[in-house]
Amino acid sequence: MAGLRRHPAPGRQPRLSAEQRAQLPALVERGPEAYGFRGQVWTCKRVAEVIRRTFGVSYHPAHVSRLLHAVRHSVQRPRTRAAQRNEAAIAAWWRERWPALEKKRPPKGAPSFG
Repeated sequence: MAGLRRHPAPGRQPRLSAEQRAQLPALVERGPEAYGFRGQVWTCKRVAEVIRRTFGVSYHPAHVSRLLHAVRHSVQRPRTRAAQRNEAAIAAWWRERWPALEKKRPPKGAPSFG
């Protein structure tokens, strides 16, 4: 009967408590600019820094995505374009630089290497 009783899960105890993990979506909802970051883009590195500042717990940025997934939250793409975006410079790049970088098809009848 003793072997059938519940045992604690093996492995290291989580560094964040259940209450602290429950606070993660609210921290992320405030936006990165509320924590002194430029722009409206969350990265795992930024979220890891906010966790360190708020709770005093350091996590590797790769583990932060698992934490956010566990609380059913995912880092999303920004809803708006960056304020510092220069549309004229982007159009000029596409018009002038992209054609030189674009892969050209070999002429018909040319030998194929592959």
